Amino acid sequence: MLEDGFTVSPNTVHKYRQEMGLRAVLAVRSPYNTSKGNKEHPIHSYKLKNIEITRVNQIWSTDITYIRIKGGFVYLAAIIDWYSKAVLSWRISNTMDTDLVMSVLNEALSLHLKPEIFNTDQGSQYTSYIHTDYLKQNGITISMNGTGRSVDNICIERFWRSAKVEKIYLNEYDRVSTLKSDVKEYINFYNHRRFHETLDYKKPMKVYYESLKQNKENYTIKSESVA
Repeated sequence: MLEDGFTVSPNTVHKYRQEMGLRAVLAVRSPYNTSKGNKEHPIHSYKLKNIEITRVNQIWSTDITYIRIKGGFVYLAAIIDWYSKAVLSWRISNTMDTDLVMSVLNEALSLHLKPEIFNTDQGSQYTSYIHTDYLKQNGITISMNGTGRSVDNICIERFWRSAKVEKIYLNEYDRVSTLKSDVKEYINFYNHRRFHETLDYKKPMKVYYESLKQNKENYTIKSESVA
């Protein structure tokens, strides 16, 4: 409606929600820990405190969340650009290991220019030699959340909340294929159609490409993640 020049007041929205009996779906903190560390792996410091974010590919971050399906649960990993809030790659797997995080990272780097800083939590998948060494080989600065500080990775935490409240929690999944289809559909909506207040009500991928153009980066648009 914003694109068509229409606006609706919060009071009007509230009125119709009451008339239609609509209730909010609340996101609850997961009791499952996806950030188990390994004491033998070195931990890198957090590099994002007080940093000014002025362009895309300055900071990317990644995380893993779990989603319940019939008979168990699966893991969803994604990478997000902090400036545009665009989701650059994602994967769903039944295992939470280095294969999952490396597949997401490799895809993001194959589709987009590399970031200056890459932020993760202290989970063993991210502190592993294979993951940290790959980032170093590509000249990417490694940043890691402080212990128990998920807020240090706030961009992707907010994306998890949006995806779960707006799509995932509205459904019950008995097949991984159905979940993948829904996640793909939601991320396409999120990247290309969903307005973001923090982006002055622009869409993430529009902001992403506009920033590339403004910074005159040599970039050829490639096919997006289809996970």
